Amino acid sequence: MSSRVRDATGGALVLGSDYKALGIVRSLGRHGVRVWVVQDEHQLANWSRYSERSVPWPRNGEAQRIEFLLDLARRNALSGWALFPTDDESAALLARNREALGDQYRLTVPGWDVLRWAYDKRLTYRLASDLGVDRPRTHYPRDREDVLHFEGGYPAILKPAIRAEFNRFTASKAWRADDERALVAQYLEACALVDPSLIMIQEVIPGGGDRQLSYAALCRDGVPLASLVARRTRQWPMDFGRASTYVETIDAPDVEAQARRLLAALRFDGIVEVEFKRDPRDDRLKLLDINARVWGWHTLGRRAGVDFPYLLWELMRGAALPELPGRTGVRWVRALTDVPVSISEIRAGRLSILDYLSSLRGPIEFAVLAPDDPVPALIEVPAALYLAWRRHTSGSANVMRAPEHLVATVPNGNGPSR
Repeated sequence: MSSRVRDATGGALVLGSDYKALGIVRSLGRHGVRVWVVQDEHQLANWSRYSERSVPWPRNGEAQRIEFLLDLARRNALSGWALFPTDDESAALLARNREALGDQYRLTVPGWDVLRWAYDKRLTYRLASDLGVDRPRTHYPRDREDVLHFEGGYPAILKPAIRAEFNRFTASKAWRADDERALVAQYLEACALVDPSLIMIQEVIPGGGDRQLSYAALCRDGVPLASLVARRTRQWPMDFGRASTYVETIDAPDVEAQARRLLAALRFDGIVEVEFKRDPRDDRLKLLDINARVWGWHTLGRRAGVDFPYLLWELMRGAALPELPGRTGVRWVRALTDVPVSISEIRAGRLSILDYLSSLRGPIEFAVLAPDDPVPALIEVPAALYLAWRRHTSGSANVMRAPEHLVATVPNGNGPSR
């Protein structure tokens, strides 16, 4: 997180305006930090009482977005402000353009030499292999015939290594194929949407969200300063979990140990979520993702005693932070998606009404609802309906393509370096 800018007392610029961004805005705003929102297609964060101002994010082009940020700082005296990304693409944007942005802003993500190992799943799984960390069996097909060489069994899934552009393939967590014929057909469909070199075929780890476990941390040079372990008990969709809907903090020493190995190897700086799934076939943890930016349920940390965005802000200001473990038994829910997921689970006989109601007992953090900041919760449903209508009618989304050199090849090297 080092930068040539040394004055981080001014404020923060949050890149994005969804519920993850809302969590950052509230985390900083509640402590008196000035916050501006760079608004994308979402609405929630710019309606927060803690958002001082909202400005529109340019629709396309990495160079245009960098120039926008630099011009914004020059015109509004934002030198020394911190930049907080809210998705993979904005995090990669900051990491790749560290030199250009470093004269004006504080960057809350590590450099590209580190972040690329989380951004590109091909590199993520290479790192895991080098460290002896288990991961799902994964195949990188060269062409249609090579698809038939997948030995991971069925059902299998197809997924993109990076999600630099929005389409029906990258918008999905994964595409499921129940047999070889379906796998080939879905591979050909995916090839029409993304560069074929980005397509991965992976075995399905059995089990639902209760087997998906995450280690979340604020790190300095690969050493966690604040951390917790959580279980993604309910998610949407329940099979592949594109987004968590109900999360609980738990005690899981093996999850922490495996994640710490990865973060130490990366010498990671900043906030991060490392996702695993516990395989019921051998009871081993399999690495799924490393998210080098805020994740959907990051506001659970506040209720558990580790308010990640604010702690990161304090770390950037030079504060000495003691090691802070998050409390167990704390819950987080996003009602907009958890209610329909829970209804589906109740109808399928996998969740009782009593267990559902019991899961909502305190201590609990709501993703959007907050007594001190009520407007985002009031507009959440109409905003979601409006966004769905816009996407349906336009057939596109506000996204940014990655540079061409990231698409066709994986960077060389046996491991991360600093």
